[in-house]
Amino acid sequence: MRLVTVKNCLRFLSVLCVLCVGNLVWCLDREAFSITNYDLNLQIDPSQSRLGARGRVTLRNDTTSPQKIAVLQISSSLNWRAIKSIDKSLQFVTQPYASDIDHTGGLSEAIVTLPTAVGPHATVDLDIGYEGVIQLDATRLTRIGTPDEVATSTDWDQISPTFTAVRGAGYVAWYPIATDVANLSEGDSLFEVMARWNARESGAKAHVNIAITQQTDARYVPELILNHARCDVFYEQISRNQLLSADCRYDRLGPDAPAIIIANYDVLQRPHIDVHYLPGHEISAANYADVAEKAAALVTDWFGAQHEKAQAADLPHDDQAPFESGALLLTPLINSSQAGLSAAHQLTHASFFSSRPWIEEGLAHFAQALYLETQKGRQAAIDYMGLHRSALNQIEVAASTPNQSASQSLVNTINEELYRSKAMSVWWMLRDMIGDAALKKAIAAYRSDQDKDPSYMPHLIAAQTQRDLEWFFDDWVYRDHGLPDFKVESAFARKTVNGAYMVTVTIANLGAAGAEVPVSVKVAAGEVTKRLEVRAKDKATIRIETPTVPREVVVNDGSVPESDTANNTFKIEAPKSDTSAP
Repeated sequence: MRLVTVKNCLRFLSVLCVLCVGNLVWCLDREAFSITNYDLNLQIDPSQSRLGARGRVTLRNDTTSPQKIAVLQISSSLNWRAIKSIDKSLQFVTQPYASDIDHTGGLSEAIVTLPTAVGPHATVDLDIGYEGVIQLDATRLTRIGTPDEVATSTDWDQISPTFTAVRGAGYVAWYPIATDVANLSEGDSLFEVMARWNARESGAKAHVNIAITQQTDARYVPELILNHARCDVFYEQISRNQLLSADCRYDRLGPDAPAIIIANYDVLQRPHIDVHYLPGHEISAANYADVAEKAAALVTDWFGAQHEKAQAADLPHDDQAPFESGALLLTPLINSSQAGLSAAHQLTHASFFSSRPWIEEGLAHFAQALYLETQKGRQAAIDYMGLHRSALNQIEVAASTPNQSASQSLVNTINEELYRSKAMSVWWMLRDMIGDAALKKAIAAYRSDQDKDPSYMPHLIAAQTQRDLEWFFDDWVYRDHGLPDFKVESAFARKTVNGAYMVTVTIANLGAAGAEVPVSVKVAAGEVTKRLEVRAKDKATIRIETPTVPREVVVNDGSVPESDTANNTFKIEAPKSDTSAP
């Protein structure tokens, strides 16, 4: 009878414990703490795909109330070994946590009971230890139906004897993070979680000591590349093993995932770029470097001298998806048919920095359009921007529901298609509106550390022109009013006394966003084009003189994103003679 009672008590306590932990997990605020500093020692063994870490992290309470529980997360392929505070082991519970912020589709989560409650904005240092393997794993993509070959060409992160590339949060959580669940099958869930994490970690610093031991071909010395880090690297040959050690510091983690790349690279050094290439890819590396050097003059003219040297690093398989992180680009050099576009993009990052994605990424994409214009003409640049039009239209239609305009605005959006593609078009439209010289001056005046308000860059631009641009920024930057929809409502032509023709054109904008748009009157031997400002839900009229009989009016040459282009042309009736002065 006593034995049964004890068993029943133990069973009751077990259930109670499970319920308590379950309730604790249920009510966790996983984003209560930010990690403001990392001081990590990494041991990497490529022969076993292993990573081990020991070190210290500093947590800051970002809530308005004291916090006694903290959450730390690493990739599900890694395991927590120790968490201490002031040399005292802390109680913590580990559990798997499904999240697509890691390529495995899961995290290893430690729920830590802190020694004392940490007050609002106060910090606590934790000594940590974890280890495990990082192998090729595309589970988060294959489980939502992505074909295996596509998934592995996208999530190619791994530690291996021949090639190691491990990107950070958003790809592989090789360092501790603290985030809510991110799910690729739920719209922008992953981007929203990453945006919050980036915002909270924007001021974080890191000191990372890395030690790598591996057998190596005597012809090659393994090279270590870390984006955004300043490293002192040392090599030591021990028998057949190469010991590589590095002392690296990140002044800012920034919005780009910290990445570790280790490979038997050779390096081709040029004034504006270093190209790290794998054996057998010498010709491809030289081609990329040549194209980049040619693009550098254009980028310097628009964005100034580089504040860091651009880096391009080779990927081993030609089907692997490129990855950019600031001025670093990982790409298969052997398949670099778009080398000019890639180089223009990364060189812009090497010359210009902004913490605002619509400025940072928008200008880098704008530079790609500028590059195409210099190589193949204006229409090639417009065609390139048009490649993004279908996806942009879908996003704008979805965002046109009530109360969506503010969150989808360029200053607030976390959607890559908006802060890359739409922003590219915004910069192109601004260039058409105020001219190259004025826009270059505004860009040159920009200082990232002074950008404390969303209106900072618009004010720099407005200062270079006498025009009122507030309506444009309100429609395209501060809010998302969707896209314009231009319609040629009417066009009348009359012959003038000097034998020319005067065409009066009325353009209606059926959309909720205004723009300045080109209006062209086509004649037998070409066309005459003028620009017309047409505000949202409004009409405007322009008079265009042609030397010969006008045949057709076309509004918008594709330089302005538009929701419907089916009503952009208008056939002109045979003009009547006009003996009056034009």
